[in-house]
Amino acid sequence: MSPEEAFGVFLVLVGCAAPIVVVGVVYYLKKRLEHKQIMTAIEKGTPLSELRPPRPNGELWIKNLTIGIALLVVGVGWSLIMPVRHDLPFLIALILIGVGIAWIIRGLLNRKYKVPTKPLTEGKNCAGVSTSESFRQ
Repeated sequence: MSPEEAFGVFLVLVGCAAPIVVVGVVYYLKKRLEHKQIMTAIEKGTPLSELRPPRPNGELWIKNLTIGIALLVVGVGWSLIMPVRHDLPFLIALILIGVGIAWIIRGLLNRKYKVPTKPLTEGKNCAGVSTSESFRQ
């Protein structure tokens, strides 16, 4: 291999690794900033629950059902385009179908046995302050 080819291979490898390095550095800086904010809040005596309120992630059963349907569709589509039924890609398609069915069942069971929760804003106005209605029984 000539030095020009080796340098070209080196540039390709650096070009492929650069986005991974950038994402890693950004993630590290973000975590460091969050840590600094938490430590400042602790020093001031602010409760951590006020610093980072829980964000609603949506219904779990909807996410599970969506993932299951997506995996099922990809697995069925991949199994239909495979010309030979005894090779590794067809086996992977069957695995995707099985995992998709499992996620669908999980989503349906989560929906059926979901624990009812009350809304976060019940008895509070938009600013999160209790109103006179919240004190009535």
